[in-house]
Amino acid sequence: MSLEDIRKKIDKLDSELLRLLNERADLVHQVGEIKKKDGLEIYAPEREESLLQSLVAKSEGRLPEKSIRAIYREIMSAALALEENLKIAYLGPKGTWTHQAAVNKFGHSVSYAEQDSLSDVFDQVARKQADYGVVPIENSTEGAVNHTLDMFADSPLKICAQILLPIENALMANIPREEITKLYSHPQVFGQCRDWIHKHFPAAELIEVSSTTRAAGIVTKEPGAAALGGKLAATLNGLTILEEAIQDRATNTTRFLVLSHNTCPSTGNDRTSVMFSVRDKPGSLFDALQPFNSFKINMSKIESRPSKRRDWEYYFFVDIVGHCQDPELAEALGKLEAHCSFMKILGSYPDTEC
Repeated sequence: MSLEDIRKKIDKLDSELLRLLNERADLVHQVGEIKKKDGLEIYAPEREESLLQSLVAKSEGRLPEKSIRAIYREIMSAALALEENLKIAYLGPKGTWTHQAAVNKFGHSVSYAEQDSLSDVFDQVARKQADYGVVPIENSTEGAVNHTLDMFADSPLKICAQILLPIENALMANIPREEITKLYSHPQVFGQCRDWIHKHFPAAELIEVSSTTRAAGIVTKEPGAAALGGKLAATLNGLTILEEAIQDRATNTTRFLVLSHNTCPSTGNDRTSVMFSVRDKPGSLFDALQPFNSFKINMSKIESRPSKRRDWEYYFFVDIVGHCQDPELAEALGKLEAHCSFMKILGSYPDTEC
C-alpha cells in the first residue's frame, strides 16, 4: 500500500471517528439531562474509572494504557463541558503540579480557576463558586501537606476522588543547551535535581523563585536562562523541553484530592479517609483503632495534627481500605466513634493508581 493510500485510509477513519464522537456526545447529553432532572452529580468519578478500566481491558492494539486514558480523558472532558461549564478550583499559579493534576483528572475542556491558597480552594467549592477543588495531600518523599489536613477540620466538603501524579521535572528553554548559564526554579526542584545539575551544569548560576511557573516565565525574556519544572509550565510559556525526567530519584509521586459536596458511591475498590480525636485517657488510641484489627480492615495511612482547640489535643487522619458503606467498615467506624470526642468521615472514593 502506498503512502497516499494509507493517508486516504486514515482520513476515512478520522471522519468515522468524528461521526462516532458526535453520536457519543448526543448520548452523553441525554444522560446529563436525566441527571439534572434527578438532581444527580454531572461528574461521576466511579463511572469514569470503571469506564477507563473497561476500555484498557478491551484494548487489543498498539495503544498502551497511558495513551488510552489520555485520549478518553479528553473525550470525557469535552462531554462534561457540553453538559455543564464545570469550574475546577486549584492551588495556583498556572503550570504548577496541582494544575497539572487537575488537568490530568478533568481534561482541557472544562474551566479552571487558580487560587492563591489552599483555604481559597476550599472556600470556592464550599460557596459553590467552583464545582470541584484539587489540593495536594501528600508526597512520597516529602510526606503530608499539613495545611490541607488542617483545612478539613472545619470544612463541610467531602473527598470524591484522588489523583496520583508522578513528579517529573524537565529542563526547558528557548536556547540551545550550550548557551545556558543560569537555571531558574523553585528551591524544592533544585533539591530534587541536585545530582543532575552538578553533572550537567556545574558552573550554572542557580536562581530560586517562588514557583516553577514563574521560573518558566522569566526565562522567556532573559538571555542565557533555562528553567527546571513540569512540562505544563513549558507548554504555557512556549518553551522547548530540552530534557525530560531530570530528577535524581526515579520515583517521586504526589497525591492530590478532589473536593466536592458529596462523596463517591462504592466501586468495589475504594479508600475511605477519616479524621478523629480520641478522649484523653490511657490506651484511648489503641482502643479506638481496635475495631479495624478485629475486622481485618487495612489502614494504609495515619497522620496526627494538633487540633488547635485545646493544648495537647490531636486530630488523627486515617486512610482505610474499603467504602464507608461496606457493612464491616461501617460497623468498625461506628465502634471507632464510640471512643472519640470527635469523628468525621471525609469521604470514600476510588482507590485508583492514576
